Amino acid sequence: MTETTDCWIYKSPRKEEMYLYVNQQDNFDEVPEALLKQFGIPVFVMQLSLSADRKLARENAETVIASLKDQGFHLQMPPKLIPDLYHGNED
Repeated sequence: MTETTDCWIYKSPRKEEMYLYVNQQDNFDEVPEALLKQFGIPVFVMQLSLSADRKLARENAETVIASLKDQGFHLQMPPKLIPDLYHGNED
């Protein structure tokens, strides 16, 4: 049987697509104060049971599990967007 790790996911009200994973619901004790200040008041999104073989949209489940065990939290940063540059008409 695959070992699972429960986590609770919160989104930032200040930074779109920034998420904070914690290992206990509403427990931000392990999250540095400076990070929480930048993140804003966390908004609950969902609870998940993670396993090494679980597919996540933008994170590696093993990395999240390791961060939760080592730090008590994992921060998912917004994707880096590269805007298309306009080079004039191509015709």
